[in-house]
This record gives sequence, C-alpha cells and structure tokens, in this order.
Amino acid sequence: MKNILVTGCAGFIGSNFVPYFLEKYPEYNIINLDLLTYAGNLANLKGCDNNPKYKFIKGNICNRDLVEFIFQEYDINGVIHFAAESHVDNSIINPGIFIETNVNGTYTLIDVAKNYWMDSSFHYKEKYKESRFHHISTDEVYGTLNETDLFTEETPYSPNSPYSASKASSDMIVRSYQETYGLNTVITNCSNNYGPKQHDEKLIPTIIRKALSGENIPIYGDGKNIRDWLYVLDHCKGIDLVYHAGKEANVYNIGGRNERTNLQIVDAICTILDEKVPKDSSYKELITFVEDRAGHDRRYAIDATKLETQLGWKANENFDSGIIKTIEWYLHKYEKD
Repeated sequence: MKNILVTGCAGFIGSNFVPYFLEKYPEYNIINLDLLTYAGNLANLKGCDNNPKYKFIKGNICNRDLVEFIFQEYDINGVIHFAAESHVDNSIINPGIFIETNVNGTYTLIDVAKNYWMDSSFHYKEKYKESRFHHISTDEVYGTLNETDLFTEETPYSPNSPYSASKASSDMIVRSYQETYGLNTVITNCSNNYGPKQHDEKLIPTIIRKALSGENIPIYGDGKNIRDWLYVLDHCKGIDLVYHAGKEANVYNIGGRNERTNLQIVDAICTILDEKVPKDSSYKELITFVEDRAGHDRRYAIDATKLETQLGWKANENFDSGIIKTIEWYLHKYEKD
C-alpha cells in the first residue's frame, strides 16, 4: 500500500485527478492537503469522501509543522503537488500571496519530503527508494510565443506575470533539490486546462455563466490572444503517466494541440449555447471587448512530442468534443444553482 500526499485536490485539476486516481489505483491511499481558499471546493470531491482510501486534511502547505506531521502520521511515500494560486489577474493585484503559496509552499513540501525520505544527499532510506516528488507547473513560465514556434522542454524560462514568475521559481526549487540532494523529482508543464469543476473566474466558465445570465461577455483586448487548450482528464492521464513512468529529473510538457484565440473560444461556446439553450437573439451579441490586462502574453502553444513518444500519451479529446462535454457539465451545474 502506498500513501501519496496530493496537495490542492479541492481545486479544478486536483478534483478531477483524485476520482480518476482512486479508481485506477486501489492499492493507493490519497491524503489531500488543501487550505480551501476561494478556489477550492470540497463539493468537487463529492463521492470521494466515503472512500476509505481518501483522507482530507484542511491546512496550508506553508505550515511546516503540519506538513511534517502528515508525513509522519501517514508515512507518505510520494507527493503530487497541485496546490497553487493560479489566477493571473489576482497575481497582478496581490502578488504576495502567490509568492508565499507557490514559492514558499513548494519549498516547505519538498524540503520536508527530502528530510523524511533521505538519510543524506543522494542516499534514500531503504523504505523510500521509490519515493518521488511530482511538481505540477504551467506553460506560462516560458513567457510568450511568436506565431509559429512551440514551447518545448528546452525553451528558456521568461515569465511575464507575478503568477508565472512564482511558478517558475517553484520549478527552480524542485530542480535544485534534484541536482543538490538527488531527490527523485519530475515536473510537468501544462497548457490551459478546461473541463468540469473549473472555478467561475476562468475564461470558459465566465463565458458560459455570463451568456446564460444575459450579461456582457468580457473579452480582453482584441480577443486574438492564443492558447493551447487541454481537456482536464487528458491532463490527469498525463500526470499519471509521468508520475509512474517518467524519467527522474525530467520535465514533460502536456498540451492538447488545440490552439484557439479567445475570440474563437467565445464564438464556439455561443454557437453551442444558441443550439442548446436558444434565446431570441444570439449569445454572440453579448460579446464585449474590455481593456487588456497588464502583461497579457500573446500566444502559448506546447509541443507534447516528448510525452507522446517516450511515454505513449495521447489526448483523447479534441477541442470540439471537449467543449461540448464542458458546456453540458456547466449547464447542469447552473440549473442546480
């Protein structure tokens, strides 16, 4: 039996990952450490709370005493680290909390893991020789792209917002523990996720929510910023592969190969809503352009070739299929609300 500490499970990606992981690996216990900030919602994990192999602990990843207690109490032999402040707009308004959570929190987790699993640098305790620290990061650490290139694992870091800078910093901390102490680490950098359980503040839920309520749908700048969209369950499957089969000390980029401008996203969602929940006029009439945000990167796009060729990962959803599943989930949610 393995006891894995998975941080931030009440958030968007983590709450999709946990049910998938529990079902696939009955030999694992998952201990979820989550502070339940505004972006965390235990309702996202409904159904897991009755599973004897799942344990929720409310707390801060920056609380070293708590993290040390969890490692000792549950004999943790693996970490998958999702927990992070992640909304770029919020990082512009209040960067300090991003530094505290994303940088100091990651340091606390990985330092406790190193001390618990290892006797000395490059020497694991016998019981923990297979223990691994998997850090979940973002493609935003690479900065912005021109019209043709793709982010690879060798792309130099060039973060442009306090959020991406804090994630780049946490990546470097993880790398340093691999190089300095020999801790077994892997890092995954993902493109924009979408799907069920995403917080209302994010782009796709905002478009759906505003459209259904008849409010203006705000689109930054000219709407031509490009993102590569990855269905959340495909991301979870990629994390699973890297955690179990990824090569130690490696970075793996996970992307959906689904580049869309924000205008294409809002147009696709409004077209589907026009069919599923028709009103007197098209939802597209609600599209409103607002002042662009500071440090708004123009284009992200990931080259997932390494993950695809070395570990055999492949996205099951393209954007056309994934966005329909996503909209149907939110329609059900907002009907209940």
